[in-house]
Amino acid sequence: MKLKFLIISLCSVFLLQACGGTTVKRVDANEEIALTDKWNATDSRLVADTMMEDMLSFPWYTDFLIKGDERPRVIVQQIRNKSHEHVSVDTFINDIKRALLKNGKIDFVAAGDEREDIRAEREDQELNATAETANEMGQELGADFAMTGEINSFVDSLDNKRVTFYQVDLKLIDMLTNREVWIGQEKIQKVLEK
Repeated sequence: MKLKFLIISLCSVFLLQACGGTTVKRVDANEEIALTDKWNATDSRLVADTMMEDMLSFPWYTDFLIKGDERPRVIVQQIRNKSHEHVSVDTFINDIKRALLKNGKIDFVAAGDEREDIRAEREDQELNATAETANEMGQELGADFAMTGEINSFVDSLDNKRVTFYQVDLKLIDMLTNREVWIGQEKIQKVLEK
């Protein structure tokens, strides 16, 4: 009986050790952790930072400031994901906005559903807030420029090696003239070996 109990106990211990367990640790959000060759948070941040720096280096920006205007106001119209995988476009757009807002050179105006939600809130304030604190309708700032773009990708593989290529193309368009004042392109290539 003791031998049977000892064998069952040892098997249980080995079984528990074999199952191991899941461990989770916190890491710096800026640290790249590439588990696959898929688009990741680091790609999004680096592409946004590089492209926005490039965008501000084009003549449109100094031309706009020379006119004596305030900071240019930009609206993000649409950035499409045409890649072979899911890419969080909203996260990429937020990385773009953050890259520009932190240097204080660009203002963004709300677009789409977000703009409609703000308008509904303003209507609610006109009905329910005090006259001193309510924000009036008709005081919105229009955009000077619209940003559009797309994320594309393709995959090439042979035997145990795979290359994933991403290309991000963005445009900045003058809202008054429809003139394209900046076209940016950033490429990422990743190699995965098994």
